[in-house]
Order: sequence, then C-alpha cells, then structure tokens
Amino acid sequence: MKRKKQLKELTLKDNFMFGAVDEGNTRYNVEMQVAKKAELGKRVRYYHGQIDMELLLSGSDYTELPDVYVIFICDFDPFGKKKYRYTFTRQCEEQSDVQLQEGCKSIFLSTRGENAEEVPEELVKFLNFVKADLSESETDFEDGFVKKLQETIRRIKSSREMEERFMIFEEMLRDERAEGKAEGKIESILELLEEMGQIPDTLQSRIINEKNLETLTKWLKLAAKSDSLDEFLKKM
Repeated sequence: MKRKKQLKELTLKDNFMFGAVDEGNTRYNVEMQVAKKAELGKRVRYYHGQIDMELLLSGSDYTELPDVYVIFICDFDPFGKKKYRYTFTRQCEEQSDVQLQEGCKSIFLSTRGENAEEVPEELVKFLNFVKADLSESETDFEDGFVKKLQETIRRIKSSREMEERFMIFEEMLRDERAEGKAEGKIESILELLEEMGQIPDTLQSRIINEKNLETLTKWLKLAAKSDSLDEFLKKM
C-alpha cells in the first residue's frame, strides 16, 4: 500500500499544496496536471465554459466578459514536441491572419521542454521548480518568483490551520474513493441479479443502501455464484 504523504512532504505538484498556493484566481484558471489524461482539449473547453458561465450568472453582460486564460501546468509533454509552452488561440482556417478575438487563450506549460532558447528564462526556472522532488524543491533556483513560492510553501507547511485543513482534505478523498467503490459494487450486484429476474423492491433497496465495502464484496461474489434470486436471498 502506498504510504500517505504528510503536509511537510508535499511539493507544488500535489493538489492540496497547489490549491493553497494558487488560491484567489479570478480571470485565470490554472490547473496542475501530473499525469497525461485523454481529451486535454475538451478539458480546456470545459474550463473556459465554466468561467464564462460564472461571470454571466453573476450579472455580467457579454460585452463585459474579460479576457480569460486557462493554463495547464503539465509534469509531462502534452503534445510530444519538447516545448516548454504551447499556446492556443482561435483563428480562421481559410485566412490565418484573421483572429476571432473572443478573448480566450489556452496555454499548456510542460516541465519536459527542451527549447529554453525560445521562452523566457524565468519560465524555465519555474517549470524546473515544478518538476523538482521534495529535496530539489528547496534548492536556490536563482529566481524571485520561485523564491516567493518556496517561502509560501514553507509558511503553509508550518501552519497548524493548514495541517488541519490537509487532514480534512485527505479524509474527504478517502470518503470519495470509498463511496465510488461502493457505488461500483452496488451496480455490479444489481446487474448480476437482474439477469436472474425481477429484483424485489425490498432487496434492491437493501443493496442500494448498504455502504459497508466488505458486505458489498461478499454480496457481489454471492451474486456471481448464485443461480437464482432465491438462492442469493437465502445465502446473503
């Protein structure tokens, strides 16, 4: 079993620490990505839509919508071109110099870039800091912004309040994982039982309301071995 990290062991790549450092953004949506996931483009589209919807629901008119940046900081190369930065805006396919000017820009920053001569030195130092492990993250990157991040992270790690918040955060994650596993087992049990006939309402209700993972695991194995609903009911 993977050992659970403590607050003092977190780096900027960890969700809790990144959220604590980045708290308060409005027109920027910044996301840390430590593992490559499918459909990155559609994830960016979702975040742009969410920002606009929140602004419009708050009473803003279309003409008042600000420029919005969605930034993914990736601890991998999202497009395999060895760039530190990939920037996307919308332009006309038929005429490349015609821009839509919708005020949306999507930026992917990669810690695996190799084109340092094409981007600001400060960006490279920041991304090297993001890529660093716990011990490396304490070294001097000779950059003012990184130094401020290091100081902020040290302050967070020494805060009793943040320690308590981290414990609550970890507990919430455990609950979500357990709930997800329970829902999956419940769905599998019901699918197996449905193949044997109509599930009585009382039995279905009992299964749906069961939260104990050990009990659900037992029922799932039983459902897989049973030849009928009666057999399942007698043995459960």
